[in-house]
Amino acid sequence: MTVGQQKAWDRHWSELGSEVTELPEGPLDTTSWFGRTAPVVLEIGSGMGETTAQLAAAQPDVNYLAVEVYKPGLAQLMLRAEHLGVTNLRLLRGDAIVLLREHVEPASLSEVRIYFPDPWPKKRHHKRRLVQTASVELIASRLRPGGVLHLATDWENYAEQMMEVCTAEPALRNRFADAPGGWAPRPEWRPVTKFENRAHDEGRVVHDLIFERV
Repeated sequence: MTVGQQKAWDRHWSELGSEVTELPEGPLDTTSWFGRTAPVVLEIGSGMGETTAQLAAAQPDVNYLAVEVYKPGLAQLMLRAEHLGVTNLRLLRGDAIVLLREHVEPASLSEVRIYFPDPWPKKRHHKRRLVQTASVELIASRLRPGGVLHLATDWENYAEQMMEVCTAEPALRNRFADAPGGWAPRPEWRPVTKFENRAHDEGRVVHDLIFERV
């Protein structure tokens, strides 16, 4: 970590963060952690936090959870949140699937966001991709009725895999099923990331998918 990231970690992690492996057994008590009851949004894979900090700042009325494995990324996110005066953000370091399976109650999330997950572009590595049948089934079970799963990727065949898997999940409904290809229009409120800019520069199309828990 950089000096600034380490200082941010030392200042904020004990209050704002937790290791998934160190959580108490059972559901995460978000009401106590945030000090209030509010809709819970979970972002899986917050990276360096450039999008996450802005999204949390733009939605002060939600309890925003970000789960990420990369420690410097979480430290950078805390720096960004500090700069923006964000108070409704909590961070978890570790495996999102373990978090969802063991520490998130069914029908408790208002939204799950997965933006530009690792595409594992080689075909033999596709089984490592986050968005698979089992993970989508798990995510859907944790969304409240009407809750949203929002995905974005710049890899064409991963977008197609996401669409196939989410469409096949009976607990989800595509909000934009009538749109060409079923793709959602890019929401203006989702900040443009460096990954998205790079994708445009390299000629890759970014696809958004927005599904709703039925």
